Order: sequence, then C-alpha cells, then structure tokens
Amino acid sequence: MSRIVFCHRLKKEAEGLDMPPFPGSVGEEIFAKTSQVAWGEWREMQTKIINEYRLDLSEAEARKTLMQQMRNFLSLDEKDGETKDVLHVGTPTHQE
Repeated sequence: MSRIVFCHRLKKEAEGLDMPPFPGSVGEEIFAKTSQVAWGEWREMQTKIINEYRLDLSEAEARKTLMQQMRNFLSLDEKDGETKDVLHVGTPTHQE
C-alpha cells in the first residue's frame, strides 16, 4: 500500500516517497512533505540548475546553493502561502 502525504509543492495529497532520499533531518523532512511526483520534478530541475549555472558540487558553496534551491523548489520553507524563487533555467520560448 502506498503512503500518502500532503505535498507542499503540489499543495495536495499525493503518493509519498518510499524512503527518505538521503540520511538526516533534511531527508526525513523531504520524506514527510514531498510526493513522488514533486521529487521527480526536482530531480529534473536539479540537473538543469547544475548544468546551466555550472555548479561544481565539490565546492561547499555550490552544494549550499543547490540545497537552498531544492528547499525553495519543494516549498519546504514556505510559511503562510509565501513562496521563494527558484533559479530560472532554460531558454525562453518567447521574447518580452
């Protein structure tokens, strides 16, 4: 039987992860507040962020940036409907 969580990113109940994505309190928080769909979306987004911003994950500052972007993307730090910005990635499809 699948586990249902209230997904902070999707703002609805959805199927949760089977296990925390990594050890520690952050992994447990993601496990409790993130659906499988939202985690899949993050996995795609993190690849784009790493590539487009050329993050060198051997550097502590790059890992810190990626972790904060993950928290923003998954709405883990959201309070009272407040959302935080995620880095913009991808080529714009239209001119403004």
